[in-house]
Amino acid sequence: MKNLLVAQSGGPTAAINATLAGVIAGAYTSGKVDKVLGAVNGIQGVFAENFIDLREKVSGAEQLDLLAQTPAAALGSCRFKLKDLEKDQEQFEEIVRIFRKHEISYFIYIGGNDSMDTVDKLSAYCAGKGIDDIFVVGAPKTIDNDLMGTDHCPGFGSAAKYIAATFSEIERDCHVYNTKAVTIVEVMGRNAGWLTAASALARGNGEPGPALIYLCETAFDTERFLSDVRAKLEEQDAVVVAISEGIRNKDGAYISEEVQSGAVDNFGHSYISGSGKVLENLVREKIGCKVRSIELNLMQRCAGHIASAVDIQESRMLGMTACQCALEGRNAVMAAIIRKSDEPYEVEFASVPVSEVSNREKKVPAEWVNEAGNDVTEELLSYLRPLIRGENAVRYENGIPKHLVLY
Repeated sequence: MKNLLVAQSGGPTAAINATLAGVIAGAYTSGKVDKVLGAVNGIQGVFAENFIDLREKVSGAEQLDLLAQTPAAALGSCRFKLKDLEKDQEQFEEIVRIFRKHEISYFIYIGGNDSMDTVDKLSAYCAGKGIDDIFVVGAPKTIDNDLMGTDHCPGFGSAAKYIAATFSEIERDCHVYNTKAVTIVEVMGRNAGWLTAASALARGNGEPGPALIYLCETAFDTERFLSDVRAKLEEQDAVVVAISEGIRNKDGAYISEEVQSGAVDNFGHSYISGSGKVLENLVREKIGCKVRSIELNLMQRCAGHIASAVDIQESRMLGMTACQCALEGRNAVMAAIIRKSDEPYEVEFASVPVSEVSNREKKVPAEWVNEAGNDVTEELLSYLRPLIRGENAVRYENGIPKHLVLY
């Protein structure tokens, strides 16, 4: 009997704890695991040996269900990049030493692209040193939906559902008055516009939804944008525009850089929010109508009360798949979703080499953006629709959703 360690990393989502619940359930029912430990704050918690015994915190099916409906990372998170394996192995030696100390044979890391980089490096170190009794497996997570190797990512479906519902509600609110007005809604997405594309799902019940949609995959031209807005204002009083936070001009510069400081995070990623405010000021100056910008910000990833049932169910299955891979002695893989069909919607759960995932990005295909670059195609909507289906049976207490706190 060996111990299993699980941790979470990167930006939280409404479904990341459902994946954690799947890992825990898989470990509990396997008969192969003694202690199930959780590292607080990702790989940083591993270095600090800040572990909690999950059997003491999550003891049965009711608590697993409660954990699955809890948004954000219940084990905490971090943004920490391991050093280059070929240049400095000290960190990897320390991780293995800690694993030996706590008799950990299975490590499952739930996260996005940078987290899969950690899985890739750590498993490669173990392979290179002939360590054959420690198994490192990744479980995907990201609202950005930009991981290679999986049809879609846990957390994306719930974020897309929130965005579709929110755009539907914003659009209804904006059409109350007959005053010419533009509302620009900034959606998360640095290099991949999947979430912004999901705004088109607001048209699902016959409502207009956003009049214009601009993804970060397409070079953004301010003059073309102003022309598009003017044309829509000729047709209707209220124009709702969806934009990715990471829209860039033809030279590759973020539109938001006009109001940003140039600061970067631990992975060298620029802080890029502010695109909506830039365009708000542009419309005010060049068109002169009433205009506002809205930044959806954190609500996109933490709205557990409107999570997609499909997303939560699949997230739990991916957690169980990752656990099964580890317990079967598989190393350097990531659990993945393989889509079999759109209608009827059918998927299967598998695993892919994590080396094919880390440090790569899956963007919206060019053929799923219209020729004008200001909307999306029916093919993209066919891909998105199944992911937001179903309403999770959220447990409420004192009028608000009940959450499980692990530490």
